[in-house]
Amino acid sequence: MATPKHIEIKNKKATYEYFIIQTYEAGIMLQGTEIKSIRQGFANLNDAYCILQKGNVIVKSLFIKPYSEAAHFNHEARRDRLLLLNKTEIRKIERQVTEKGMTIIPTRLYLNERGYIKLEIAVAKGKKIYDKRHSIKEKDNKKEMDRINKIR
Repeated sequence: MATPKHIEIKNKKATYEYFIIQTYEAGIMLQGTEIKSIRQGFANLNDAYCILQKGNVIVKSLFIKPYSEAAHFNHEARRDRLLLLNKTEIRKIERQVTEKGMTIIPTRLYLNERGYIKLEIAVAKGKKIYDKRHSIKEKDNKKEMDRINKIR
């Protein structure tokens, strides 16, 4: 079996908009054309979010570009997709999300070492405006320190 190439699609807004409390690795139910499109790197997590529905975690608004080589068997770009988690993990997430201000967001879509596509989700709390300013300040300070270290 050939080793699959490394695929990792990140939600860059997630750490800016939210405080990440805890992360989970979930499988995702996909169609064949969706897998092929993800392997080409055509997915976007920016607008995606997760909800709890009837004891399942569902990711909504995850954009996976329709596969160009498929004919009439292609998928919808922003359909709801079921996440595959253990019942204990789902119960733990459910308890955390019932707290005020907590939500579930997808942070990373990647291909693991066994060749399966996984979605990393996080239970997160939304940041206030002053927290976002603090994040920007920290990022600028880190860039400045990296720049100084490169000069030395």
